Amino acid sequence: MTTNRTLSRDVPARLLLTAVMLALAVVMIVPFLWMISTSVKTPAQVFDYPIRWIPANPTWEHHLKVWTGPKSFGVYYWNSLKISLIGMLGATFLSALAAYGFARIPFKGRNAAFILYLSMMMVPPQVLFVPKFVMFEWAGIYNTHLALILPGLFSIFGVFMLRQFFLSLPHEITESAFIDGAGHFRIFFRLVLPLAKPALATLAIIDFSWQWNDYENALVFLIDERLYTVPLGLQNFILENTVDYNGMMAATSAGILPMIVVFAIGQRYIIQGLTNSAVKG
Repeated sequence: MTTNRTLSRDVPARLLLTAVMLALAVVMIVPFLWMISTSVKTPAQVFDYPIRWIPANPTWEHHLKVWTGPKSFGVYYWNSLKISLIGMLGATFLSALAAYGFARIPFKGRNAAFILYLSMMMVPPQVLFVPKFVMFEWAGIYNTHLALILPGLFSIFGVFMLRQFFLSLPHEITESAFIDGAGHFRIFFRLVLPLAKPALATLAIIDFSWQWNDYENALVFLIDERLYTVPLGLQNFILENTVDYNGMMAATSAGILPMIVVFAIGQRYIIQGLTNSAVKG
């Protein structure tokens, strides 16, 4: 009886929480709906009030202009994909490698080194623009994609996140592997990485979205328009006296597709990891 009464009391609270989350979800998705709606409207319909979410005569000319115009987004797309994918894969692997060292390999000053490394997150990235500019100019990689790829290979947040995950893994797994004669690299690749798929997928999704949406670094370190990324390419729709909202929204609609694809691929591993954790518990 007590259990049934407790469940009956929880039902209204859960319904209220579900209603609140649904309302928040609607609020979050409205800008995306406006973006898609605007991309198929005419310029005269952009600021109609009340908003006409589905225009009477949708037009696809703005989407065609994005891909077939004089400044096609195909080049920007390729540049962003190259930078984001290389940076995501490199940052995920290097973060996992460093996190394993901080979590599983005892050495003198390990905790102090990790705290010092973690404190670098407090440094605003804008402060590093001038030193990075001087360094890239000296190294000969200024105005190349390497100026974005190389710094993107190192993620302080990624090391912190994966270290916390590795610390949660049972030490008996690695200890038994050591007894069987396995070294750190074998344990890392054969034992730890397979168990860390949910954490790796989460970091990959977050890192890809960061690198795909990176505007400031691309603006500072890229001059040649042929090297522009998607965020920089959106500047083409800011005209001298006005803004081409229709073209910008069409380009932005296409710009979110890679992030949706990456999330769709990675979320399977996240759900799988949560399910396995629930079963083990």
